[in-house]
Amino acid sequence: MGKALGSAAAVLVVVLLGAVAPAAPVVTRADFPPGFVFGVGSSAYQVEGAVAEDGRKPSIWDTFTHDGYSIDSATGDVTADQYHKYKEDVKLLHEMGVDAYRMSIAWPRLIPVQFGLCTDCFDFFVPLLLYLDGRGAVNPKGLEYYNNLIDELLSYGIQPHVTIYHFDFPQALQDEYNGLLNPRFIEDFTAYADVCFKNFGDRVRHWSTVNEPNIEPIGGFDQGILPPRRCSFPFGFACDEGNSTTEPYIVAHHLLLAHASAVSLYREKYQAEQGGKIGLTLLGWWYEPATETTDDIAAAARMNDFHIGWFMHPMVYGDYPPVMRKNVGSRLPSFSDEDRKRVTGSFDFVGFNHYIVVYVKADLSRLDQKLRDYMYDAAVAYDMPFLKLNNQFTFGLTNDFMTSTPWALKKMLKHLRVKYKNPAVMIHENGAAGQPDPSGTNTYDDEFRSQFLQDYIEATLDSIRNGSNVQGYFVWSFLDVFEYLFGYRLRFGVYGVDFNSTARTRYQRHSAKWYSSFLRGGELRPVALPEGAYSE
Repeated sequence: MGKALGSAAAVLVVVLLGAVAPAAPVVTRADFPPGFVFGVGSSAYQVEGAVAEDGRKPSIWDTFTHDGYSIDSATGDVTADQYHKYKEDVKLLHEMGVDAYRMSIAWPRLIPVQFGLCTDCFDFFVPLLLYLDGRGAVNPKGLEYYNNLIDELLSYGIQPHVTIYHFDFPQALQDEYNGLLNPRFIEDFTAYADVCFKNFGDRVRHWSTVNEPNIEPIGGFDQGILPPRRCSFPFGFACDEGNSTTEPYIVAHHLLLAHASAVSLYREKYQAEQGGKIGLTLLGWWYEPATETTDDIAAAARMNDFHIGWFMHPMVYGDYPPVMRKNVGSRLPSFSDEDRKRVTGSFDFVGFNHYIVVYVKADLSRLDQKLRDYMYDAAVAYDMPFLKLNNQFTFGLTNDFMTSTPWALKKMLKHLRVKYKNPAVMIHENGAAGQPDPSGTNTYDDEFRSQFLQDYIEATLDSIRNGSNVQGYFVWSFLDVFEYLFGYRLRFGVYGVDFNSTARTRYQRHSAKWYSSFLRGGELRPVALPEGAYSE
């Protein structure tokens, strides 16, 4: 009897021990490969302010916001005022312990409108003044600011990761020749990039040519809800001019050629001496089928080709994805032999800004329409919980930017590994948003953001262990800033900014404290979760 009881007790102990889930392994930054970069980011128009100071001239975003088209008619006129507070901000970055700061150069600050005398253009002895829009002399004050910011970062051992163009296209060039629609943009962008390489390349080792060229053509030239507000019926939103069926593809083509031109210039003229790396940054929404039907599974794959493949396929294989060639037809620009040679392999790394998963359904009937825009060519329909009619945000997004779906990041990275030869990847943006307190009180408690970042950092490590060549991870954003899609209604900063104060006072949120602890060797999850790991 006693022996039987003892055996039963032993079995019970084994059962109970087996019922307890094994503790998740402790993760620290030491688990990441040597040289892996952790940072935070922002961009010039969103963070600098000082839009009319020291020679800076308007961008298309100044025009767009001043005309009242942004959420709540918000502008970036002052925003976080980093132009005047960069030394304070760099100290905060140092205290946080980041390896790198992702920033951008403002084209209209570095090369604003310059006026010159046309000596061969006289009519009745009246000289004609010509303005060299966005391609004239370098603005000394703009040059000084970016030199100071870069030097300040380096003095604290922080790497500047610099984006050359982050949406703030010079309004003067838009007025002169319709900006990105005109191939003259490629030449002007290359000249502007040359100024950046020449003046900052001795200290900048990581360059991104353009930010999210796979979404700017949609918002600005298809739906017309972002600058320069070009679209056509029935696809856009009351634009004065444009063609939603052709212009997005033309603009994307010019952005890709401009990127490749700048990369070619850098490699031929600067890279050997300066020792830097260069790439571009894509938006990385991940598309999933809304159902498990064959059509919806194919629709998700098709949308990933239209979204990620739009730029990755030509950069890896020399042409746009076959499904885009088939569905878009003659409206999709072609590559000359010279262009194809320049575009193929035009990156040392690719940056991805990843936030959400998008569920799509097939709608093949859209291919029967005579007039088709980008979404009709993709033959899909969105099915997202945060797409609503009469929405309060651009693209139908609501304030649900707290939802953590790290499995989508892992799927995207696997997709890049399998389909695009495992490129070097930088996660250039990833983060969660909260809403400001209606009373205007500063919000310090953002545990949701810490949890979100923990999920995605862990997913990044899992992807690396599965073979993905991920080399860096940047939180969006360092500070609360003017958000292109949300104005000031959503705040992504690990550091808050008191926008009610003329001093734009910064304050440390809990997520910044957690991130700093992790960067200095602490556990990824200092408090164990009930399930021991992020939710699938």
